[in-house]
Amino acid sequence: MQTSFEHFAVASMMGQPDTPPRANGSLCFHQPWERQAFGLAVALARDGHFEWEDFRQALIAEIAAWESSHSRDDPNWDYYECWLNALERVTRIHFGSGIAAPLVQTLSTA
Repeated sequence: MQTSFEHFAVASMMGQPDTPPRANGSLCFHQPWERQAFGLAVALARDGHFEWEDFRQALIAEIAAWESSHSRDDPNWDYYECWLNALERVTRIHFGSGIAAPLVQTLSTA
């Protein structure tokens, strides 16, 4: 069950360039770290550590950067890699690299 902020966060992305993957109407995660990264970004924004819109813009920028350097049919596309890079970007801005790098390393090896 989603909290009202979680619902707002996901709903604000629907139909946008940063729309998360879905299957049968539900968010789709293929690896545990994807769910953890998603939850962490939502929780940090919900708790006021950064604005959700700042995270969304970082995610949109990460997706655009990936798209500009890869072909559209590149099988290496990974939405949650972009998500993780965006999370690293905003945590680095708000917490400094001393927290961001270990956080992202922990998630990417989970």
